[in-house]
Amino acid sequence: MIRRNLLAAACLIAAQAANAGAIDKLHQFVESTRTVRADFTQTVVARNGRKPQLSSGVMIFARPGKFRWQIEKPYSQLLLGDGERVWIHDPDLRQVTVRKAGTALGGTPAALLAGESTIEKNFSLSETGDKDGLEWVEAIPKSQDSGFEKVRLGFAGNDLRAMELLDSLGQTTVLLFGHLERNPRLAPALFRFTPPANTDVVGE
Repeated sequence: MIRRNLLAAACLIAAQAANAGAIDKLHQFVESTRTVRADFTQTVVARNGRKPQLSSGVMIFARPGKFRWQIEKPYSQLLLGDGERVWIHDPDLRQVTVRKAGTALGGTPAALLAGESTIEKNFSLSETGDKDGLEWVEAIPKSQDSGFEKVRLGFAGNDLRAMELLDSLGQTTVLLFGHLERNPRLAPALFRFTPPANTDVVGE
C-alpha cells in the first residue's frame, strides 16, 4: 500500500486565489498550474498505530499525467509517470514495476491534480474548515476501486501545504510540502524512464 500511497500523492502542488474557498483553490489549481517542483516529507501510520514510516524526497510534475516522485531517504525509490505508463523503480531490489497510466491512476488522488477530466467526475468535494492553521477540502472518490476512503488537502494562503490520505485498510499517509515552485520550466527528459541493465521488469 505504500507504493499506492506514493503514486496517489505523486502530483501535489500549489493553488491560487488567497481569498477563495478551499474547493475554489483546488479548481483554480487545475486550471492554472501546469508544472510543479517541491520537496516533500511523508509519514505513513498503520491502523494499529505501530511506529510510523518516514520518508522524504523531491517531487516534480507536469500536467496532464506526467510526474517524477524521487524518494531519497531512508532508501532510494523512483515513481515516474510518462503520460502513458507509471514506472516504479526499486534500485536495491533491482526491480521495475510498470503499469498503464489509466489503470494506475484511475480514481486515485493523483487524478485530483494531474488529470484532465473535471474533478467532480471522479470525486465528491466538501470543505471541512480550518485545522492546524490550514484550510481543508475533502475529496471522496466515487470509484469503489480507488483503494482510498478519502483524501484531504490543506491550503495556506495561495499554496497547497499538506495532503492526508486514508486508504481502505485504515492506513493514513500525511504529506507536507516545502520549497514549492509553481510552473517552473522542466526538461522533458525528466519524465522519461529506461529500465537499467540487469533489472527485472514486472507488469504491462
